[in-house]
Amino acid sequence: MIDWPLAELLPHAGDMILIEQILAFDEEQIHTRLTVRPDGLFSQPDGSLPAWVGIELMAQSVAAFAGCHARQRGDAVALGFLLGSRKFECNVESFPAGTELTIHGLRSLEDDNGMGVFECHINAPGIHATARLNVYRPPQPTQYLSEPEGSSQGTQS
Repeated sequence: MIDWPLAELLPHAGDMILIEQILAFDEEQIHTRLTVRPDGLFSQPDGSLPAWVGIELMAQSVAAFAGCHARQRGDAVALGFLLGSRKFECNVESFPAGTELTIHGLRSLEDDNGMGVFECHINAPGIHATARLNVYRPPQPTQYLSEPEGSSQGTQS
């Protein structure tokens, strides 16, 4: 189990941090977990979590993977982007409240330009979800957040 605070490993804040714990990671993979809370940010009226949120759980696990490696190197956590997912399949429509989900992300490709592909799984008793995530970690992420010079956000007359 990894005791590093998730807020120091993910470029997310507050309620947007959906995973609860990093169980283990190594050079190629990460294992995370969370217990579905009925009062969560994306919870449905019955307290369950829609299965489509599984893609975000997988993406946050991949971000935590990058954050863990950055911390090991003594680097700052860098911004990354989920470019898309392929073949998301889940055998349930929602994850019931109280269910402990484990998420596994396995890096299958990462190049020097920051592009990566991860094979991800979510498991719990009677629950299985899979997807392939395409991610991008730009070499200079601040360029993606700043506005070009001379642009404006609207003017008033």
